[in-house]
Amino acid sequence: MYSIAEVFTPGIHKKPYRKSSKIKQIQLEQDSGKSLHDAELKRSLIDLNRAGAPLIELVFEPDLEDGEEAAALVKELVLIVQRLGACTGRMEEGALRVDANVSLRRPGDPLSTRTEIKNIGSVRGVAGAIRHEIERQQTILEGGGRIINETRAWDAAARVTIAMRDKEVVQDYRYMPEPNLPPLRVNLTTDTEHRDVLSVPLILDRIPELPDQTRKRLVEQFQLRPETAIQLVNEPTLLEYFEHLSSEARNPTKVANLLINDLLTVLNKRKLDADDCPITVKQLKEVTDMLLSKEINLEICRNVLDELIELSDSDVSPSRLVEEKGWKLTSNEAEITRLCIEVLENNPKLVNQYKKGKTKVFKALLGIVFKNNNKIDMSVVSKIMEGLLKK
Repeated sequence: MYSIAEVFTPGIHKKPYRKSSKIKQIQLEQDSGKSLHDAELKRSLIDLNRAGAPLIELVFEPDLEDGEEAAALVKELVLIVQRLGACTGRMEEGALRVDANVSLRRPGDPLSTRTEIKNIGSVRGVAGAIRHEIERQQTILEGGGRIINETRAWDAAARVTIAMRDKEVVQDYRYMPEPNLPPLRVNLTTDTEHRDVLSVPLILDRIPELPDQTRKRLVEQFQLRPETAIQLVNEPTLLEYFEHLSSEARNPTKVANLLINDLLTVLNKRKLDADDCPITVKQLKEVTDMLLSKEINLEICRNVLDELIELSDSDVSPSRLVEEKGWKLTSNEAEITRLCIEVLENNPKLVNQYKKGKTKVFKALLGIVFKNNNKIDMSVVSKIMEGLLKK
């Protein structure tokens, strides 16, 4: 049984949960090439560039209920083959493709007529294609129509599935056994006497830590929330950063939040994948330490990260960069007291509301101080502001 561990599907399901999908069969094949139809020339072309390339096809039982679960399964497979070094898992490069079979049924009824969506090329595409196909079939059935057994394609731009060919006539596939492939025999002991039998325990000993094990370790060792562990494992580069940064007595939750909420935000704005992040572990350690020691705040932290990505120079020191840009926070109490008094004198209405019990305006006052000077330690501001308002 193959298990999708701690599925995190923020699009539909708000909390992680476990889901299992059993492997029905594994097929070894060779790529036969593909046909491409040119609508303008009105003819089909044959692409044989990948012909003969070895393939493994995993066929799963119909255990999943929506596109988000299927996308989670595909993402988990990508992470596993990457950990094992069996494949890059890069779907955009054609290293992995997905065919999704979709059918609707009422609870307790047998499986109904299915359609197959061929060659989906991304994890998000899997979720989108299945979601659309479920909606399409539901509309047909509610209108009194019937589902045709057919093969469809996923148009990622239009976000719809398109009919390719029907499958009403059962294809007569004739699988030829490969005489050069001997039977695969396994046992559950460490018996090594028989050379033609594979020992499962001995193979397990050589397998690296798999994604599900990593998630469990992150939760148990660092007390991270399951959602946080999932996000780190889903981005191997972020996980590598986290392992380095949390190994030196830094607060693991704050480190994880920095990576997920701040570094990813900066990378997304620049339309970069985490794998393409040019920031070194040494630079990220320096930025993290400045943030945790309150030498910089989150806004400046993002500015520093953005600047490091822009420069893409491993020799640049983040602390020197902060000094040169004048971004270092001030925690001078006399200066902060002056700023707070100025804000209170200029906003008597808010002060009056606070003293009448509307304590929510306290955040508004802090926001004004930050807007006037975003390079001050807000924890000190909050303490001083609270003291002034009590007088």
